[in-house]
Amino acid sequence: MRVSKLDCLESLPGVVAPPDASLDLLAMARTEKGEIRRALRDHGALLFRGFDVRTPAQFGEICSALSDLLLDYTERSTPRTQLEGKVYTSTEYPPHAHIPLHCEMAYATKWPRILWLYSHVVAEQGGETPICDARRVHELISPATRQRFAEKNGVMYVRNFHRGIDLPWQEVYGVATEAELESYCAAHRIAVERSDGGRLRTRAVAQVVAQHPETGDVVWFNQAHLFHVTSLEPSIRHSLVAKFGEEGMPRNAYYGDGTSIEDAVIEEIRDAYAKAEVLFPWKRGDVLMLDNMLVSHGRRPFKGERRTLVAMAEEYSLK
Repeated sequence: MRVSKLDCLESLPGVVAPPDASLDLLAMARTEKGEIRRALRDHGALLFRGFDVRTPAQFGEICSALSDLLLDYTERSTPRTQLEGKVYTSTEYPPHAHIPLHCEMAYATKWPRILWLYSHVVAEQGGETPICDARRVHELISPATRQRFAEKNGVMYVRNFHRGIDLPWQEVYGVATEAELESYCAAHRIAVERSDGGRLRTRAVAQVVAQHPETGDVVWFNQAHLFHVTSLEPSIRHSLVAKFGEEGMPRNAYYGDGTSIEDAVIEEIRDAYAKAEVLFPWKRGDVLMLDNMLVSHGRRPFKGERRTLVAMAEEYSLK
C-alpha cells in the first residue's frame, strides 16, 4: 500500500489509491488492515480515493473490516439519521451553516478513536470537509491560555433543554424517561438539575487537552468554541439571550470551574484552527479515515445536494 500527498504543501491527508483496477477498498481493508492502521497513526488522516465505493452498506462493510468496534452515536450534539448498521448521516444542519473544526465528541469524557466520512453525493458547490492537525492547534494556542484552562479544570458544557429548541434530552442521551436520564448521567459524571421554572439542565466537565495513547502527542481536544454562545449568529444569540437569559441558553461553554470563558480566548482558539486548516474538494466515492484525536474536521457551507455519511469506532477515555 502506497501513501502519497494530496498537496505538496500540506502533510494532511495521506492519499491511498488502488494499485490496480481490480482491487476494491473492502478487499484492501480486509487484507491490509494492519498496514492501514499503522499509516493512520503516522499520518492522522487517510483519504481513500479512486475506489468504487457506491453505497452506505458498502461503506459500513469497509469500516467494519478496519475495526470490529463500531459505535452508536450517543450523547448527541447534532441531529443525524441512522441509516444502515452503524452508519449515520453527517450533521443535518442547513446548507448555509458552517460547522467549525472540531474533534468528534471532544465535549464528552468518552469518544471514538476512529472516524470515517464517505462522500456519497458531492455538493454542486462547496461542502468541503476541512481538516487540521490537533497537535498544531495546541501549539498555536498561547501557553497562557492553555495554563488558564488547566488551572480552571478544563471545560464545562451546560445544556438547557427547551421544548422545540435544539435536540431534546431524550435524543441527546438516548433515554426515554427521567429515571433513565438520571442513571445515564450518574454513570457519565453529568450533573442534572431543574431550574426554578422546571427546566432541565445538565452540566458536564471534560478535558481541554488529551495525550494520544499511541504517539504520546498532546492535542487540543475540546469543543469550547462550538458550545460557547459566540458560536451563534448574532441575531439568534440576541434573541435567545433576551428570551432565556445567559444562563438559560440552550448550550454554552465555561471554564471547568463554572466561570465565563472570555470572548477573546474563544477568538484565539478559532484563529488557531483557521491557521491549521487544510481544505480539499470531495470526489464521489471518497472515504476519509481520521484518527479522531490527532485530526479535527468541520464542514463548509454548500449548494445543491450533499450526502456525506459517517461511522465511528473504538470508544476511548482518559480515565
